[in-house]
Amino acid sequence: MPSLFLVPENFPQLSTALAEDKWIVASLCAAWCDVCKQYRAGFDALADQHTNQQFVWIDIEDQADLVGDLDVENFPTILIQRGDIVVFYGTMIPEPSQVARLLQAQIERTQDELMREAASTPERQNWQREYNLRSRLADLAS
Repeated sequence: MPSLFLVPENFPQLSTALAEDKWIVASLCAAWCDVCKQYRAGFDALADQHTNQQFVWIDIEDQADLVGDLDVENFPTILIQRGDIVVFYGTMIPEPSQVARLLQAQIERTQDELMREAASTPERQNWQREYNLRSRLADLAS
């Protein structure tokens, strides 16, 4: 199953995945970006390999209401979240195997470890406030 191409009509699917405590792996890209176009097939292949997680492709311009003022410095920017814990947010090289390794390392951690790390630095604390997809979706719904 390829990644979910996020549009307003499938926001509920993403909300459900977040509520079910699934791992969310989101790639924030742009349609005009050549790197993103080349990266998409590998990201979808990664989604096919990790069917227990929800992979999401977010076009930062088409979904400007959701993305808002997220700091996207380069492409692809990856967001990894489980429930309300954002475990990673940042630019990565466009190599799906790097995302796979990062995801696997996070999956192997306990909930307590994830929570401790989420609170461990001002940057990670900011991720929890600013980059939480569940909160952003809720804000759009209200």
